[in-house]
Amino acid sequence: MASAVTCSAADLLPHLGGSANATAAAEFICGRFTAVSEYLTNTTYAVDNTYLLFSAYLVFAMQLGFAMLCAGSVRAKNTMNIMLTNVLDAAAGGLSYYLFGFAFAFGAPSNGFIGKHFFGLKEFPSPSFDYSYFLYQWAFAIAAAGITSGSIAERTQFVAYLIYSSFLTGFVYPIVSHWFWSGDGWASASKTDGNLLFGSGVIDFAGSGVVHMVGGIAGLWGAFIEGPRIGRFDRTGRSVALRGHSASLVVLGTFLLWFGWYGFNPGSFLTILKSYNDSSKGTYYGQWSAIGRTAVTTTLAGCTAALTTLFSKRLLVGHWNVIDVCNGLLGGFAAITSGCAVVEPWAAIVCGFVAAWVLIGFNKLAVKLKYDDPLEAAQLHGGCGSWGIIFTGLFAKKTYVNEVYPGFPDRPYGLLMGGGGKLLGAQIIQVVVIIGWVSATMGPLFYLLHKFKLLRICREDEEAGMDLTRHGGFAYLYHDEDEGSSMPGFKMTRIEPTNTPTPDHHNSRSVVV
Repeated sequence: MASAVTCSAADLLPHLGGSANATAAAEFICGRFTAVSEYLTNTTYAVDNTYLLFSAYLVFAMQLGFAMLCAGSVRAKNTMNIMLTNVLDAAAGGLSYYLFGFAFAFGAPSNGFIGKHFFGLKEFPSPSFDYSYFLYQWAFAIAAAGITSGSIAERTQFVAYLIYSSFLTGFVYPIVSHWFWSGDGWASASKTDGNLLFGSGVIDFAGSGVVHMVGGIAGLWGAFIEGPRIGRFDRTGRSVALRGHSASLVVLGTFLLWFGWYGFNPGSFLTILKSYNDSSKGTYYGQWSAIGRTAVTTTLAGCTAALTTLFSKRLLVGHWNVIDVCNGLLGGFAAITSGCAVVEPWAAIVCGFVAAWVLIGFNKLAVKLKYDDPLEAAQLHGGCGSWGIIFTGLFAKKTYVNEVYPGFPDRPYGLLMGGGGKLLGAQIIQVVVIIGWVSATMGPLFYLLHKFKLLRICREDEEAGMDLTRHGGFAYLYHDEDEGSSMPGFKMTRIEPTNTPTPDHHNSRSVVV
């Protein structure tokens, strides 16, 4: 925020001489200064809120990316179901976050565990928060719920989505975000009383842990409790690929998520009109520069992870797989999200390279354990998110840490950057407590849904597809070649040209009938 311009008539009087109009002149000049000061302050608020709103719109656009990615990754007979669950995540999450979630997350003043103000946005806006901040945080909350929906796709009852989505966005996720992002949170790097965990607090700038790990661990429990899809593993335990029906949707969804990540990571600065007053770099350097750097580190981590996955999978399986590359790209983004604002661009390349191998390793482990996650969400968001948190504890740079988290010049930073092991210790604690908290809340919820037969659909409905049995019809007509399905569909048929004495088979056309 810009510094206020202050003026006192008493201070000006000695400089205006002893004329009869000196007092009036001093008051007039100070009045002009006050008007300018208010204008600059209002402009700063407007610029920062506009920036935050634009970032919120970008993060919300990721819901479209999630929807396309999920739809392309499931079989065609479940397309309408997975699209509807993505709409539900946003809609149910909006109400639950409005009523309870935001208050639990940021309802200050409060204790270190949970917030207790602003239920239903009461007493809003406040000196601390405006409506744009709520919208931005809501977009993050529904992103966590969207991650979970991918893990349990193609076999979960619709009522289960409604229950878990409301619980996750209204309670489980807000508690975690309070711990690490609120000024009162017990492990927050922005804790206002200065009593920081290990003298540093946890640096999870945009949510590798708060968003991605929470969604991934929740999805892990849901998929584990309800078991793999029918046909995912044969009688001998051998893995059988149940391919998604549209690689095009997967790629388009991935690009939309990439686009939205520029609101997810750089937008987490919340404000843009702020100078760092660094005389060594000049007036051109400020928070706007840090925002640009964050966009660059985000880009480099994703690109590196994509290329690493591309060539690694080529060596491992013998062909170029666009689906694997898309997942690798997203794994790199999930990993860099924690430290995107406090690391150098070259470190982001290291982050993306390791994230690709983390994803590949967890996918191999999932097959061995007969764990079925249609979108690799637990492996991608949970596994790569965990690596991102550890990465921050290793590579956070002192200069950037002090810029993003000012007020404590001796704050610990990355172990490999010479900052000691305190930050890394705080980051490891974050990984452990998120796994524990989400397991203790979402695990029992999914287990109860399973016991009350509200979690998984019946075998007949799963084999027929939920679009037909639960949603009144197909998203579109198709032929599911992977299953030898008896579902209605269209096949390609060759039509020979007529009115020609000698058919030219090389020039015949194929049409859909």
